[in-house]
Formats: sequence, structure tokens, C-alpha cells
Amino acid sequence: MTDSKFIGREAELQALNDLLIKKTASLVVIKGRRRIGKTRLIEEFAKGKTFLRFIGLPPAEGITAQSQRDEFSLHLSHQTGLPEIKIDDWSKLFELLAERTKKGSIVLLFDEITWMAHNDPTFLSKLKNAWELYFSKNPKLILILCGSISAWIEKNVLSSTGYLGRISKKITLQELPLHQCNQLLESMGFKRSAHEKFLILSLTGGIPWYIELLNQKLSAQENIKNLCFDPDGILVEEHKYIFHDLFGARSQIYEKITQYLAKRPCEFSEIAKGINYSSSGTLSEYLDELIESKYLTRHFTWTFKTGLEKSISIYRLSDNYLRFFYRYIQPKLNQILKGQYQDISISTLPGWQSIMGFQFESLVLNNRKLIQKQLRILPEEIVADNPYYQKKTKKLPGCQVDYLIQTRTNTLFVCEIKFSAKELTKTVIEEVQQKINNLSVPKNFTCVPVIIHVNGINDEVIETQYFYKIIDFKDLLTTAS
Repeated sequence: MTDSKFIGREAELQALNDLLIKKTASLVVIKGRRRIGKTRLIEEFAKGKTFLRFIGLPPAEGITAQSQRDEFSLHLSHQTGLPEIKIDDWSKLFELLAERTKKGSIVLLFDEITWMAHNDPTFLSKLKNAWELYFSKNPKLILILCGSISAWIEKNVLSSTGYLGRISKKITLQELPLHQCNQLLESMGFKRSAHEKFLILSLTGGIPWYIELLNQKLSAQENIKNLCFDPDGILVEEHKYIFHDLFGARSQIYEKITQYLAKRPCEFSEIAKGINYSSSGTLSEYLDELIESKYLTRHFTWTFKTGLEKSISIYRLSDNYLRFFYRYIQPKLNQILKGQYQDISISTLPGWQSIMGFQFESLVLNNRKLIQKQLRILPEEIVADNPYYQKKTKKLPGCQVDYLIQTRTNTLFVCEIKFSAKELTKTVIEEVQQKINNLSVPKNFTCVPVIIHVNGINDEVIETQYFYKIIDFKDLLTTAS
């Protein structure tokens, strides 16, 4: 792992810097999945400023509400010079902190606030009171509440009446877009082919911390082996921290859902049946929490004539690392930990081609703005865009389009996202045309075929001029969103 410079997050940094010109204190909420770079963003923003960081303890056996307060007291002592004392009341701790931060330009970070509040139902109300009574009195103070369990933050802070009207700014961090992933790789010295970069990103997605784990002197294949198939590989057991640290006692049900969806996108009823769980509001809540935490995505289909969403929706695992873990690491975890997979050739792993197809599709769908830019489609021109599913009926054949964009001019861009170890041949034209033939399209609509690929296209395909646009993955690596 190499030291790398800070890449991207320009809009988020600008939003935070805009708070500096306010004449009142600011309460900020930053949320996003584990390893997405929340703390790194805040540290970048806080450079040159008085910065105090407090972080909660991960939930574990023996960790109590008092343990969290003791940890806070320890950080308070180290950063302000106050003596470390045992205090059993958050109100008093907040008051002590406020005494040391009542003047000057100060950034306060409460990191993993969900952990801090663990087992203490009074935490948030006491923090709200401390904000009103103390912290807000310093017009140059910025208090940032940060956490990885986005659904908890949404429910208990952002949607709470206690914090209504008090939040100055909300930021949800997403994965880095592909062009910034490429900038990060280049800044680390990984200046290899687009295919090798794809292999890295097929595992990491746009998660900065995962990308920064690679060794720039090694090939993509060697990096993947070291990270995922070496007994000491950092990503061998990363999975357990995602669920245990974030979801605690309910981690098992979240794991069942994501593991099932690693096979393929599914409808709600199929998920319930597949994991043997009641098709209820509780399952819907779990799915919503995984969506809010950015591990899942829900795709709705729509009616072409009206542009309105249909009731049909598909849930997709949008996290590349988790899919790779479930497919290749978890089934062989014991052997990996014994060192039996260190010399494996990753391209010979079972089902490698199909899994890389899923990984490529996930990367593209998470960067759909880049596709729209390549097609020169303005956001205001789009009626709807998503993977599109047409259910099989007596009158209609079933049909699935990897990515479909409908514009206001009644144009349907039918995008085929295709991974292949070799150049694509003319058979891809037959596949796409069959999908177009199966689509139930109104008479005044036009279907425009698009292909998005990673390893090249045969000249015969290009010469047919069948595709309106041929988009190479390497172009996405250099296209700004």
C-alpha cells in the first residue's frame, strides 16, 4: 500500500468550504458506506484549521455506553490537555469540550456517531442540547457528525424532529467515478493497460481505500492474489467487518440478502423465497437500509408512453468487493487461510468470465453519467434510465436490457454492457438485435443500439455500422462526469 494524494471530492470540499464564510456555527452530517473516504475528506477540509476528532468504539462484547464515554474522555484529554476523568454523563463531556472550543475557527468531528450512541438512548438528545447551549455560540465552529450506517443517521438525525432546522449541510459520499479512480491509480504509479485497471476496479469498485491497497509495482493479477488469496491478504476478511461493525446483531440477515443477490439481480418476492424469509415490511426495511448504505441498488422499470415507473423493480448488489468475496473468497476461505491458494491463476477460477461480466456491468451502472456524456445526452433530455426488465407473458417474450435510456424525443438507447476476454465478434449484433426485437416499443419510438466493452471489438463489427456508439472502457477512464 502506498501513500497517495487526495483525489476528487471537489463538490464536497467546496460545500464544506462554503460554510467558512457563514456568520453562524454549522452542524454537518456526512454519511456513506465503510471505506468510502468520509474521514479522509474531512481531514482534507480541516488542513490548516484547529481540528479535533472523536471516534466511537466498534460494537463488541463488553463495549458499553460507559466504554464509549470513557473513550471520548480519553480523546478529549489528549487533544485539549484536560485531565482524563471518568464521567458518566454525555452532557458533562459535551460541556467540557465546548469550554475548549468556544472561540476561534474550529472543526469538530464526531466519527462513527452510531457507535458513540450505542446503548445510550439519551446521546442524541444531549448532543442536540449541547449544540443549542454551547457549540452553536461559536460562529466559527463546524461540528461534523459522520457515520457508515446511513439508514441509522437518516432515521435518528436527519429525519428527527430534534434536529429539524439545525442541520446546515448533508453530504452523502458515493464511489469515486471511473476517471477519478484512474487518476488515483496513476498518482500511485499504476500506469498499466486499461484491461489491468479494469481488473483492479472489478474488485474494488470506486472505493478509494480498497484501491489504495494495491502495490503499483505488481500486475493486477498479482495484486488480486495478494489481497484476496494470501492468508494475510487485507481483503480476505474485510467482509466480516462490513457486517459485524456496521449492523451488529442484525448482520446475519443483511449477509443472507447480499449473498443471495450476488448470484443475480432479483425481485422482492424472489429474495424472500430465496433466503426463506417472510415477504413482509421488515424485509423491505432491511433492503431499504442496504440501499441507503449503498450496498444495494433498486431498479424500477417504466412505461415508455408515460415515462412513469411500473411496480416491477429489481434489486441488484452494487458492491463489487462483496460479489467477488461471495463468489471466490468465502467458499475457499479455510483453504486460503491455510495458504493453499497463494499461487492460483485468477483467470482459471470457475466462472471467471461470467463474474467479470457482472463486475463490469456494476462499474458501468455506477457510472451511468459517463455513458450519458459519451452519448451527448443532457440530463434534462432524459425521461428515464435504468436496467430494463420486460416480464414474459402469453403475448410478450421476456427481455432484459443492461442499460436503457429513454429521451424526450422518443429515442431508446439500448446499451449492451459486454465483458469478453477477447475481441467481440458479430454475434454481439445478433444478441442486441434480438433484445430490440423482443422489446414492446410504441410505434413512434426508435431503438438505438449502443455497445460498451472492455477488450476490443472486431473490425467486422465496426464495419457494419450497426451500433450508434461503441464505447471503450478506456475512454470511460478519461471522461469526466
